[in-house]
Amino acid sequence: MKPNNKPYILGLTGGIASGKSNVAGYLRGFGCPVIDADEISRNITAKDGVALPYIRQAFGNSVFYDNGELNRSALSRVVFVDCDKLEKLNEITHPIIFEEMKKQLDELSDYPIVTLEVPLLFETGMDKICDEVWTVYTSFENQMARLMKRNKLTEEQARARIMCQISNEEKLARSDHTIDSSFEYENTFRQTEELWNDLLRRLKLDG
Repeated sequence: MKPNNKPYILGLTGGIASGKSNVAGYLRGFGCPVIDADEISRNITAKDGVALPYIRQAFGNSVFYDNGELNRSALSRVVFVDCDKLEKLNEITHPIIFEEMKKQLDELSDYPIVTLEVPLLFETGMDKICDEVWTVYTSFENQMARLMKRNKLTEEQARARIMCQISNEEKLARSDHTIDSSFEYENTFRQTEELWNDLLRRLKLDG
């Protein structure tokens, strides 16, 4: 446990379609609560979500359905072909997400370790509130294949989404530990388990 009796904050990140959600699932299985930035993002952009008025003001009615719900496909077509527009969207959503994550952290103050799963951890500066950072990675080719299959994207669309994030090389250089998800799930699980057990030993929580 940290001296200030607050949770040790583990930052979990990785490029799109890198496999970080699988690692987050393993951590939950080990008993570590995970605060998921993507889940918060979906909540604040759901119908009547707090971010919607700001998104409408910035991007107009064309990214909304007639019933007031956000047309996520339409918004994606706008922001993932123009990184400046993606940055504008992030400027709207990230402060709201950050405040909700801090609220959830306060609610989890009795846990010795809490994971923040944040795809844009470094881009948003949220790595600065983490005690250590793990990055999940795979090859660009694997990212492309996974993303095209999962999101039913063309090669051009998948490439555009990946290129709007900082490179794997930069993420890895700024991380404390890394997990290669290029192989079978069992391999990724073993890497995660080894890092988790090492963290427990370092924090003297393995007794």
